[in-house]
Amino acid sequence: MSLRTRIPVALLAAAVVASFSPLPAHATVTSRGVTIPDFYTPPATLPTADGSLIRSEPLPLALSLPGLGSTLPGKATRIMYKSTDSNGNPVAVTGAYIEPAASWSGPRPLVVLAPGTMGQGDQCSTSLALQRGLIIGTEGNQTTLSVGYEILAMYRLLAKGIAVVETDYVGLGTTDRLHTYVNRVDEGHAVLDAARAVKALPDTSLTAKSAVGLYGYSQGGGAVASAAELQASYAPDVSLTATYAGAPPADLAAVTAAIDGSELVGALAWAVNGFAQSEPELEPLLDKYLSDAGRAALKDLSTMCVGDAILGYLDQHSSSWTTTGQSLADIIRSEPSLKAYVAEQLIGTRKPTGVVRVATGISDNLVPHAQARTMAADWCKLGAKVVYAPVLLPSVGSPLLNHVGPLLADQGTAVDWLGQRLAGVPAISTCGILPIQP
Repeated sequence: MSLRTRIPVALLAAAVVASFSPLPAHATVTSRGVTIPDFYTPPATLPTADGSLIRSEPLPLALSLPGLGSTLPGKATRIMYKSTDSNGNPVAVTGAYIEPAASWSGPRPLVVLAPGTMGQGDQCSTSLALQRGLIIGTEGNQTTLSVGYEILAMYRLLAKGIAVVETDYVGLGTTDRLHTYVNRVDEGHAVLDAARAVKALPDTSLTAKSAVGLYGYSQGGGAVASAAELQASYAPDVSLTATYAGAPPADLAAVTAAIDGSELVGALAWAVNGFAQSEPELEPLLDKYLSDAGRAALKDLSTMCVGDAILGYLDQHSSSWTTTGQSLADIIRSEPSLKAYVAEQLIGTRKPTGVVRVATGISDNLVPHAQARTMAADWCKLGAKVVYAPVLLPSVGSPLLNHVGPLLADQGTAVDWLGQRLAGVPAISTCGILPIQP
């Protein structure tokens, strides 16, 4: 069966309700021809405590080397843990923990890595990509291609002796619901609960004294920024020391307008699909505005990974998905309930815990530089300790390349910065000079 072959959006609310019923243990789930391992199907009953470990299993890494006493870069474990979604309901989330082979002087720190945009199909999860490297599937006239690109940052952290746990996010991998793309609370909770969950794993070198850091770029940058804001109220037991938030989509209204018509326009469908699942009251707006083409696009994209979306929907405009010819940004501005829901996703209104390095490419016009800079400035006004790091790269014309360029150019510096904070080296806030920085 193909759980992710979605019904028309007009019936999405009913589908969401049905999706909360777990699949039978014998059910085989495929997404665009990729079989999803049974591990990813949540049990019928979840633990009460957030961050509780539901299950774990060894995870063979697609890219590893034999080493003295351990494989390189380390020993991986697939995990499923309990979190709480934006509606206050229990939810199972998957991810992966890697115990590094490299040594660390003193209590070994932990970094929670929040992946950048992977897609919305269950085959797109980062933990599955760690195992398979390159994921290719075909089902009928549907194909899929997914690459675990977060391995670059993950292995850099592991090489320093830093333990890493990555979260797949709510609904990405787990077969009981859609991925709630860029949902501020869902993502922040999933990040924090991943840090809690690894405490229950046997045979790790983590201790009660292990400092915790967060790392994320793009979608991941927003997720860790949200987690830093929510730590004090949701997870005060997580000893958060430092966060690297790269290119965070802090203001979804601004990001929606920028992404429309770009290489990554498909991400708008992932956001809308997630909105409808988390807030069924928005369903009448989908019925009101979506054309047949729009319904087909949202259904199609709900099973796609980021590579599929770029190849299939390159440079399309959301106005071609609506009955009125309005763009999604126009509809957000004109519909109070949708405008309010998007406003609830704003990051930058709560003081984050620990020091945060906010990096953003000055030429990034996909996840716009200005809104990321505003988040950093707003945090400074709240008294937060912020290291603002504009990445000075020229525009190359392509919004996607303008977004990916700073990730590659700044990643080594970001990993080094986070490693220094976890080693106890203090950071100096740059809030005082932010007004004169680009």
